[in-house]
Amino acid sequence: QVQLVESGGGLVQPGGSLRLSCVASGNMFSFATMGWYRQPPGKQRELVASITGGRRTDYGDSVKGRFTISRDNAKNTVYLQMNSLKPEDTAVYYCHYKFGDAYWGQGTQVTVSS
Repeated sequence: QVQLVESGGGLVQPGGSLRLSCVASGNMFSFATMGWYRQPPGKQRELVASITGGRRTDYGDSVKGRFTISRDNAKNTVYLQMNSLKPEDTAVYYCHYKFGDAYWGQGTQVTVSS
């Protein structure tokens, strides 16, 4: 069983930045594909970004050039740096871990509003 703990969400003005963190338990983190997903109000959950154990990254079209995913295997942590935030980025953001089985974090709210 892997536990994921997210942090870093909050309220930010349009054009601002936030950095989300997700700490994973266990000792297989460096091999896992880690991802960030989001679920806007009334919409489906969607991929924001992912990073493999080999550090290959993938991004949703709506965040390319604004968001950056990274990982620190020594800290079992994956990050999502979000810049140039827009109101449409408002959502609950979820951390995802996949190595064999898949696990989700509890979610952290990001609200972009003036």
